[in-house]
Amino acid sequence: MTEAYVVGAGQSPFGSFPDESYRSLFETAFERALDSVDGGFERERIEEAFVGTLGVGGRQLGLSGPAVTEHVGLHGIPTTRVENACSASGFAFRNAVTAVRAGLADVVLAGGYEIMTDTGSDHTKWWLGVSGETEWERLSGTTFAGVYAQMASAHMDEYGTTAEDLSRVAVKNHRNGARNPNAQLGFECTLEDATSAPTVADPLTLYHCCPTTDGASAVLVASEEVAREVTDRPVRVAGMGASSDRVGLFQRGTLTGIPASRRAAERAYDEAGIEPGDVDFAEVHDCFAIAEIVAYEDLGFCERGEGGQLLRDGVTDPDGALPVNTSGGLKSKGHPIGATGTGQIVEAFEQLRGGAHTQVENPRYGLAHNVGGSGGSATVHVFERSAEGSA
Repeated sequence: MTEAYVVGAGQSPFGSFPDESYRSLFETAFERALDSVDGGFERERIEEAFVGTLGVGGRQLGLSGPAVTEHVGLHGIPTTRVENACSASGFAFRNAVTAVRAGLADVVLAGGYEIMTDTGSDHTKWWLGVSGETEWERLSGTTFAGVYAQMASAHMDEYGTTAEDLSRVAVKNHRNGARNPNAQLGFECTLEDATSAPTVADPLTLYHCCPTTDGASAVLVASEEVAREVTDRPVRVAGMGASSDRVGLFQRGTLTGIPASRRAAERAYDEAGIEPGDVDFAEVHDCFAIAEIVAYEDLGFCERGEGGQLLRDGVTDPDGALPVNTSGGLKSKGHPIGATGTGQIVEAFEQLRGGAHTQVENPRYGLAHNVGGSGGSATVHVFERSAEGSA
């Protein structure tokens, strides 16, 4: 089985773009991915594509994958749409890596897109809600924020996590996002701003919740032979892990963790041959502030209940021992559902090649963690910087 490498990655700006379409946003991300390959890359070399999207607003639900790949000139290649809620393009990337490793193709495109800001707020809430359990959560009135608020309340009750800990996630990620020209909410905030903001679902305030977003992202996955040919700086996919779980939060055995994330991380670490302490930076799924704190624990960066302490100690700051969400995360960069997973991989690619907007010093291993819904699915990917001049 051949190794798989990321040789190019790009994303559109994330935000609200009333004059853009899902096709044009995907084209921007795709062209940036091609341009990021050393010396450029010919699209004709791409043999297959996997595209993640939920389809917010109901646009092009059928054949939405071919709708974007044909638009960017990938005529005739097999294209598969992947839907796993917010983890759609994390799973699209997994499929692309699997195809390369299995020898089915030498170059595969993984990406995603979403348009979320051209419908009314009630309509958008409905689409977000379908990522939870329909009968007993969405139809009984529980919102997406409400589900994560339950997780936050339980974590606070069990471990003493505070509202200020939630706000520290926002402050850190907004500070990082302010340096990222692709971020939707590219401004800083204070602890007071985040803690005193209007309540969305107690204990979550507005600053504890990610925005709804338009955007797209694209990643080029290549075999070792192609990677060696096209770049001196490929990024190796060192480990992959994925898991699914019960869709409803009430159906799972815990409110203070996401078992799918834990299982996915264990598999990714095992394949990469590393431990959590070997990770130099991580992009984690912070759709709500509590999700980032829980991710620290699920990914093995600390013990249960110690996620808030990592924030208080500055461990996950850009100059800390384990920088997290240097892109700004979903909280600041934005969360275009289908594009989020491969959007995280864009940041990992740039970090390991030394070109990130908030650059970590000399990283070797990076991690991307992508969750669907409140934990019904999850992917974890570990990336390794290749030695200079080799694949």
